[in-house]
Amino acid sequence: MSTPAAAHAEDRAGPVPVAARARALTKAYGTGETTVLALDSVDVDIARGRFTAVMGPSGSGKSTLMHCLAGLDTVSAGQVWLGDTEITGLKERELTRLRRDRIGFMFQSFNLLPTLTAAENITLPMDIAGREADPQWLERVIDTLGLRDRLGHRPAQLSGGQQQRVACARALASRPELIFADEPTGNLDSRAGAEVLAFLREAVDCLDQTVVMVTHDPGAAGHSDLVLFLADGRIVDRMPQPTAEAVLERMKRFDGLRSEPGSGPGSDPLRKD
Repeated sequence: MSTPAAAHAEDRAGPVPVAARARALTKAYGTGETTVLALDSVDVDIARGRFTAVMGPSGSGKSTLMHCLAGLDTVSAGQVWLGDTEITGLKERELTRLRRDRIGFMFQSFNLLPTLTAAENITLPMDIAGREADPQWLERVIDTLGLRDRLGHRPAQLSGGQQQRVACARALASRPELIFADEPTGNLDSRAGAEVLAFLREAVDCLDQTVVMVTHDPGAAGHSDLVLFLADGRIVDRMPQPTAEAVLERMKRFDGLRSEPGSGPGSDPLRKD
């Protein structure tokens, strides 16, 4: 189903469309001696029309990076753009409108309303915004995700995989510029998780979407075009055209180097010389 993975925008010569980017992105929590640096001057480009996975150990900053890129969290320093729009410094009302109109979200918890049907959950964000869905696009999303015979069902009548497919359709329905997925298979069994990953892959290949997924699973990362590895709030390595096996080996190397003396905050065990 998947197409050959493409190299990251930064690896290509000439101008390449970028869905989102950050420069010197820094996020700190706390003050003084209790300050925790979640992101440390991160520079990153998210290529348009590609599937990017973000991996790293707990506390590496991967979810913080996603939240800052999506405008869900403020930054301590640096700049973030969605397309040509700088979102750092926008007022909350402007950010809310931008997230609603230009970004799709998938989370580990499906966040479906139990009293609504699958069809109603899919169009809910647009209904709240007072916008009409593009009927042809919506039909394409529904058919791509295999939800045609489930549209009248409420969440309690759907399996976990089907609920996550509804959540995926909801993220896709408004045809956003960028979809952020935070551990989208975390609450699913292996079969349902594989289905959702295949649908995200298909959203990129067949629906021309852009996906950024935070995950700890090498198998999930193997569906992407590029894996970004974070450690101690910095991007320390990248893997274009990943496979599950290659990602797993890289993570093993990462874990081994982190356990050596001198590793830890301030060290970049995966940074290439």
